[in-house]
Amino acid sequence: MSLPKDLRYSEEHEWVKDEGDKLRIGITDFAQSELGDIVFVELPEEGDEIELDEPFGSVESVKTVSELYAPVSGKVVEVNEELEDSPEFVNESPYEKAWMIVVEPTDKSQVDDLMDADAYQEMTEDE
Repeated sequence: MSLPKDLRYSEEHEWVKDEGDKLRIGITDFAQSELGDIVFVELPEEGDEIELDEPFGSVESVKTVSELYAPVSGKVVEVNEELEDSPEFVNESPYEKAWMIVVEPTDKSQVDDLMDADAYQEMTEDE
């Protein structure tokens, strides 16, 4: 399982990359491997507000549909449109090609409540 050390992780298996005044968000390698082959990704629109721990979209695999939960609150400023035509990127490249949204956080300190790579790995080993 790939687990970049420079990211933060939520209990709902989203990752967050700090990019200064913005945060890039996607789902983890662990999450995509548990879901199986991703066939559809539903994401919010630019300008939408997302709320901490509330659903902001979903991913559909051949096995199931899984909601995406916001790891922080904020305004969506960019959406990865490529996932509409190429949902398989989530399986192939969860941290590079398959980022999902970029958010301007309303409270950046929420990132501090997320897990580092070691804590996230420990949590997934217990699942």
